[in-house]
Amino acid sequence: MRRILLTVSAALLMAFAASLFVPLDRELFQPYRTTSLRIVDRHGMLLREVVSEAEGRGRWCSLTEISPNLINAVIAAEDARFFSHPGVDVLAVLRAAWQNMRASRVVSGGSTLTMQVIRSVYPFRRSLMGKSREAWFALRLERMMTKEEILTHYLNRVPFGNQTFGVDAAARLYFGKPAAQLSVAEAAFLAAIPNSPARNDPYSRFDRVRARQLYVLKRMQLTGYISEDERERAEQEPMVLVPRSASFKAPHFTTMLLQRLPAGERGRLEEVSTTLDYPLQKTAEAMVQAHLRRLRKHNVTNAAVVIIANKEHELRVLVGSRDFFDSTTNGQVNGALALRQPGSTLKPFTYGLALEHGMTAADLLADIPRLNSDSDVDFLPENYDRRFHGPVRMRVALACSYNVPAVRLVERFGEEFLLRTLHAAGFASLNKPASFYGVGLTLGNGEVTLLELANAYSALANGGMYVPLKMIDSVRIVGQAMRSPARLQSLLAIGKQDSSVVFSPEVVSILTDILSDANARAAAFGAHSSLNLPFPCAAKTGTSKDYRDNWTVGYTKRFTVAVWVGNFTAEPMKLVSGITGAAPLFRDLMLYLHRADDPELAFARPAGITTQRICPRSGMKPGKHCPGEVEEVFLAGSEPKQRCSVHRLLRIDTRTGALASSETPQEFVAEQVFEIFGPEFERWMEKQGMPRPPDALQGRPDTIPQAQRARAPLAISIPSNGEVFTLDPILRPQYQTITVESVVAQDVRDVMLCINGTEVASLVPPYRYRLPLATLNRGSLTLVVKGKKGVRVVESAPVRIAVR
Repeated sequence: MRRILLTVSAALLMAFAASLFVPLDRELFQPYRTTSLRIVDRHGMLLREVVSEAEGRGRWCSLTEISPNLINAVIAAEDARFFSHPGVDVLAVLRAAWQNMRASRVVSGGSTLTMQVIRSVYPFRRSLMGKSREAWFALRLERMMTKEEILTHYLNRVPFGNQTFGVDAAARLYFGKPAAQLSVAEAAFLAAIPNSPARNDPYSRFDRVRARQLYVLKRMQLTGYISEDERERAEQEPMVLVPRSASFKAPHFTTMLLQRLPAGERGRLEEVSTTLDYPLQKTAEAMVQAHLRRLRKHNVTNAAVVIIANKEHELRVLVGSRDFFDSTTNGQVNGALALRQPGSTLKPFTYGLALEHGMTAADLLADIPRLNSDSDVDFLPENYDRRFHGPVRMRVALACSYNVPAVRLVERFGEEFLLRTLHAAGFASLNKPASFYGVGLTLGNGEVTLLELANAYSALANGGMYVPLKMIDSVRIVGQAMRSPARLQSLLAIGKQDSSVVFSPEVVSILTDILSDANARAAAFGAHSSLNLPFPCAAKTGTSKDYRDNWTVGYTKRFTVAVWVGNFTAEPMKLVSGITGAAPLFRDLMLYLHRADDPELAFARPAGITTQRICPRSGMKPGKHCPGEVEEVFLAGSEPKQRCSVHRLLRIDTRTGALASSETPQEFVAEQVFEIFGPEFERWMEKQGMPRPPDALQGRPDTIPQAQRARAPLAISIPSNGEVFTLDPILRPQYQTITVESVVAQDVRDVMLCINGTEVASLVPPYRYRLPLATLNRGSLTLVVKGKKGVRVVESAPVRIAVR
């Protein structure tokens, strides 16, 4: 029997000894399981720390990144014989058993650092069996790892209270410094916490931790880590804790980043270095608060700001609301990502499309209602000032943000072309067919985000090239060095993933020149508006229907700034426009970002841009009767060739008010300069009470024979004579059309459109027809509109165009 017992005992002992060499699951000891994700700004400032799988904050450090003072303090306080025992300290266990028996309760656990590492990975029950398993696993861990590796795991896994794990996270939380920079006193203070993290909370029980710190310092002296003098100096050193903060920085930005970060990637990351500039972010947040206080009486409760560094294509600032932590104003809604109607801020893309199709900034556009009879008005949106301005140059129409000319341009080129341009500029939110938006797309009837709008304008600042917006600079995978996040960059890029050309650099240069022209926008916004800055800045405002959204977006060479103000409840503001609501905040941000005397802020002009003096009313070369002249920019080769024919000197018979003839006595002849525009402007001029010649000359005056005196009964107003249209090889043929618009007298009926002498369509009010390009033969085409006036057939002057 005794032999059997000895045999069984020997077998069990051998089995136990063999079990010590069975390795533990190394996956459970991977550093990422206790490493929290740190999100920092471009300067390394911590913005937010996301808890690890262990539901705490922690950063994995090597022993060389930890102060020797802290390593010594931990060993002295927790496991003085760490480097000599095999994972279980028998003397410590016996001592703990004796202390617990004397106290009739558990006052000491006798756990080694190795056993505490096991406890952090395997949460065994607090019982004799659980303690036994913990010891067994500790013995096995000592066969898997060196003492230095076990010590590294302990220092990175031990809890320090307040959801903090590891010495580096604790050093940063309580002292605001990394673990490598701790003094002897600070090291002893931190080493006092793991004994009982819940009870040794420095914020709530400072005196308790301070008392244990003195115990740790005595242990460090007894074990030979410090001298008596060092202990006394450490005891006198005051402990200054960093105030506890429950919030985090740049909340909308960091939340957006975390939402975009794939779940499978997040767990492996230790640090994400972002492109955000937190000092600038903080300034923008303060400006938002101050600006909204001024707008409170206008029922404005929120705002959002985006700032992009153009050259780097990087997001520098994202303010999503007035206060992320204020639930009364829906502060956690991210205004930079909210879908809202952008108002007139999309108009520059309409005008860029027109410039790409051969128009110039000097071309005259019709800002007039289309009247077909005295009571029949074809619907057009109103301008902001509720007025029509007649013939306006493209520069003025865009700078003053007139609605009617923009809509007419979309009708001319088609909303499909505009939508494709907006998609190239990164507006992925405009995901409905072009027919869903119609011509109102240019007025912002679709919904976009502030981020999309900002990046689209940044594309203009970069010469017309759209590039996905970056929000991270580098990442650190747990245990590795910082590296460029090539794959993550595409996953986290804001907007569409591929780069694309929106407009040519030459077209962008003209748009930039218009959007930065304070004189051109003065008629609508005043000579001293918030958009007038002491350095070159291209800007555009926008206001959605019923004053629900208010925007200002613009760019310099260095930065693009986009501002939205409004209410997340969709409640309308009280008479706040883009120039009075968002523009003052836009101005303040731009002034903060730039020095007024910086010569490098001037926009460069590409080689394909020229300048020429023009008549400000006709857009043609100045004539001797023009009231003045201004300088305009053109794509090389598109400059006007003809002298102004709008300003004409006519001889008037003062007796009758009619045109003087060769027989009129000289004493009854007076000369007067008249402005004579195309026939589509006659009704507008009449309503404005503008001086008109005795017999209204129709069409381009220089093409009308001097002998013609009768009012032309009809004329083609769009397209212009000599215009060239090019078939797009990519766009679907059914969306490629030419808009033909005519002016027809009231007494003309049976109106027909003729091409090269062949009748192709019957026209009805408002006498507009979309001519499919795909149905036309390439080459020169002659357009004529004809109809019946009484029994007589009348026709318009021919308009010659070319299709390529």
